[in-house]
Amino acid sequence: MKKLFLVVTLFMAVFTLAGCKKEKVLTIYFVPSRDAAEILDATEPLKQMLIDELADLGYDYDKVEIFVGSTYEAAAEAMVSGQAEIGFLPGGTYVLYEGDGVLNVALTATRAGLTVDDDDATVWNLNEPIEGDSANQVTFYRGLLIAGPSAKGQELAAKVNDGTGLVWADLEDAVFCVRSASSSSGYIYPLLWLMDNFNKTFADLPSANVIQTSGYGASMSSLANETCDVATFYADARRTYADAWESSDDGGYGREETIWAATDVIGVTAKIYNDTISVATELVDADLLDAIQTAFINIAATTEGKAIIEIYSHEGYKRAVDSDYDSERAAKAAMEN
Repeated sequence: MKKLFLVVTLFMAVFTLAGCKKEKVLTIYFVPSRDAAEILDATEPLKQMLIDELADLGYDYDKVEIFVGSTYEAAAEAMVSGQAEIGFLPGGTYVLYEGDGVLNVALTATRAGLTVDDDDATVWNLNEPIEGDSANQVTFYRGLLIAGPSAKGQELAAKVNDGTGLVWADLEDAVFCVRSASSSSGYIYPLLWLMDNFNKTFADLPSANVIQTSGYGASMSSLANETCDVATFYADARRTYADAWESSDDGGYGREETIWAATDVIGVTAKIYNDTISVATELVDADLLDAIQTAFINIAATTEGKAIIEIYSHEGYKRAVDSDYDSERAAKAAMEN
């Protein structure tokens, strides 16, 4: 009887311990670049896909949890505080929170490149119209300073295209349309371009000559109606707004000439690296980092995976090099100064 009691007790103890086994959970935070509910819905299939991929690589997780931070900063802070192993962070957010090695960049998102990528503005102007190149997946994009059809805009474009080159005196009476001060291609990188080429910033222009618009569409409209002479954009913005440029319908800009005939590039920014998938250093060692990199690359190569990451306009991933984000560090320093 004692033996039976001992066996039953031992069995129950083992059963209890098994029942109390702690779940192994992997936590991911996304930044709120879209509506949180939309992101959560789109990324739901990612949970099982990631569990399966990591299992094949020797890491068994019972559960993947996905959260959307209330702000970009909140997503990074969740990682820094040890609440999440993985975060989908823009480059600027990664650089802002990476201090003392608490974050490590794992992957950089890729997107379709363009038929032109050059530091020289004239190369862009000689090869218009610029087309997409989906076969060329790149980890960065450029910011462009585009001169419009106003008399001043055409004057600046002519100097660039004939090889004369611009000096500060050419720009100081031009009217610029820019985006908010946190926009990489709409403000920060064009500001770095001014600093690198003229040792000036937008603050050196008359305040009335720097117009902050509500969006890239508003900037393009202002360029078309000649409210501004130069506007700051991401590199393929003219492809985005080409139809609206010539349209007379509501929302169109009503220009007779094509956007390619009416506008020219006068400045090309440094490469702006795409969004990251970053990891919390204390929670992710080198081997797990390698597995996470492989898992996301494999997922992005599938049809279902591509549909998931499309929520962030990602098309794939490449293993990241921390030094790729040095330009973001320079931008951060410039903004702080």
